[in-house]
Parts: sequence; C-alpha cells; structure tokens
Amino acid sequence: MDFEIIGKIRQPETFARGLGIRELPRLRKTHGLGNWRKRKGYATVRLNDGSLREAEIHWYEASGIGKREFKIKCYLDKQL
Repeated sequence: MDFEIIGKIRQPETFARGLGIRELPRLRKTHGLGNWRKRKGYATVRLNDGSLREAEIHWYEASGIGKREFKIKCYLDKQL
C-alpha cells in the first residue's frame, strides 16, 4: 500500500462476491479459502508525500481472513 487510511471507511458496500470476482483463484491461492467479497468505500488517505486526500478505495475481504489489497480508485476532491 502506498497510502495510509486515516479514520474509518465510510459507506462500505459490497459490489461483487464469490464467482463474480475475477481474481478469486489468485485470492484463494495467496490468502486462503474464504467467502471473498470485493468492497468499496470512502476514506481520508495520507499519501507518501504526506498530503491528505479524500478517495474512493476498493479492497477484498473474507470472514476469518480480513481486509486485503487496498487500492485507490479515484480521488474525490483536491488536496486537503
């Protein structure tokens, strides 16, 4: 991760699960078997240069395994 999530993730939402996830075989091989879901939400993030931005983030999550592979999909505002 080249950023740090500051505070809580707001409005989390599942938009793919199980066989609807294209990366499912890789997730199972890398992190283990689980009920995998692809999720999205909004958060304040601190980038490597120290700046704070509001961003939409996506990640994978499974019960008993937790949240994995966060990525920023888009920035929602100008730099704070």
